[in-house]
Amino acid sequence: MEQRRFKKPGGFRQHAPRPKASSMVIGRQPVVEAINAGKAIERIYMLRGATGDIIPQIKKLADQYNIPVNLVPVEKLNGLTSFNHQGVIAITGQINYLDLQDVISHVTEQGETPLFLILDGITDVRNIGAIARSAVCCGAQAIIIPDRGIAALNEEAIKSSAGALETISVCRVNSLLKAIDTLHLNGIKVIASEMEAETKLYDCQLQEPVAVIMGSEDKGVYPALLKASDTLFHIPMAGNFESFNVSVAAGIILYEAMKQRGA
Repeated sequence: MEQRRFKKPGGFRQHAPRPKASSMVIGRQPVVEAINAGKAIERIYMLRGATGDIIPQIKKLADQYNIPVNLVPVEKLNGLTSFNHQGVIAITGQINYLDLQDVISHVTEQGETPLFLILDGITDVRNIGAIARSAVCCGAQAIIIPDRGIAALNEEAIKSSAGALETISVCRVNSLLKAIDTLHLNGIKVIASEMEAETKLYDCQLQEPVAVIMGSEDKGVYPALLKASDTLFHIPMAGNFESFNVSVAAGIILYEAMKQRGA
């Protein structure tokens, strides 16, 4: 799959304030041109039941670049703009998403040992921002996110990350399970944080190529992802309090990895 390559720098949530006109690409042909030009696109809103020769082209490009397409009623589109949208509006972002295999190849070609994060169902932009900040501080090279079910990487997320989201490689995939397959094919172990696991964090071999799955605080890691993982671990705690905040947990894990790697 062809993706935009390493151009450091490129959302929008369903109930977020109306985006600025400068953060939208309005109309069918402008959206096609924006994607082909490599512009960072967070999401495409398309009129449900839209037809026409260019609609399949937009869908194909969206699939090629892992851009989520939301099929919506006309009221949604009219609420975003008063211009003639032709049934298609793209929301632009500040993050250019990279292809996972490209990132793996780049990291290994640089002689580095992969340390990636996989974020599953984390919907608080501040948590994602804090995780990205810790990732950069502790030497992780990439964050892998799904194209749905996660907070938009918008201005608030970038601000919370102190700019780290514009520094670290971000890979948006249409399936975290397929992403795990890609990691395994490249010799990267996948481990997941799970409160009931027997293995303690500091017993994990984090100096090896590894990707760590972090799940949401309410639901944890999706069961199918846990099953696909090589190792499940937990972070020991002194008391019986519920758990660490997910961004704090990510920081602890990343710091342990950095310590094991001799940084």
